[in-house]
Amino acid sequence: MKKLVSIIIIFFSTHVIAEGYDVFGIGVYDVKFDESKTNEAVDFRFERRFDKSLLAIGPENYDFFNLKPFIGFETTSDRASYFLTGIYLEDNVGTLFAGESSNFIFTPSVGIGAYDDGNGNELGHTIEFRTTLEISYELKNKNRIGLSYGHISNANLGDNNPGVEIISFSYQVPFK
Repeated sequence: MKKLVSIIIIFFSTHVIAEGYDVFGIGVYDVKFDESKTNEAVDFRFERRFDKSLLAIGPENYDFFNLKPFIGFETTSDRASYFLTGIYLEDNVGTLFAGESSNFIFTPSVGIGAYDDGNGNELGHTIEFRTTLEISYELKNKNRIGLSYGHISNANLGDNNPGVEIISFSYQVPFK
């Protein structure tokens, strides 16, 4: 796992020099809405989102279709840890729905990484995938506050694939 983290850090520090956001999050890990058994814990998250397009997949005049990279880690109060990298899209909600800019930002993302269950949930494999939907509000100083809903699972790589859901609040700070 240390090798994977080192490779990710080296790749992004040498290939991606850009502006972006540092994301600091806290939330509830293993939220269940179907009243099934849960092993809730506090989730702490850090991501570095780079504002450098890896691939444009849509119209050039519309920024939403630019896939951008991120790296990050999560840890829980049960000592589970998750180191990941992935891609995200970002769009202004006002532009998306009404054609006029607003302070609300929509950010879906998908990532892959190495998971260690610590004393927490056994997710069935070391390799886990995370999908997240986030809505944030941009303040006057360009910092953002956000709310996200994420899901981590191994996509049936292991014999067991319970998955977990995470709801978290974040504070996002721009970097250059």
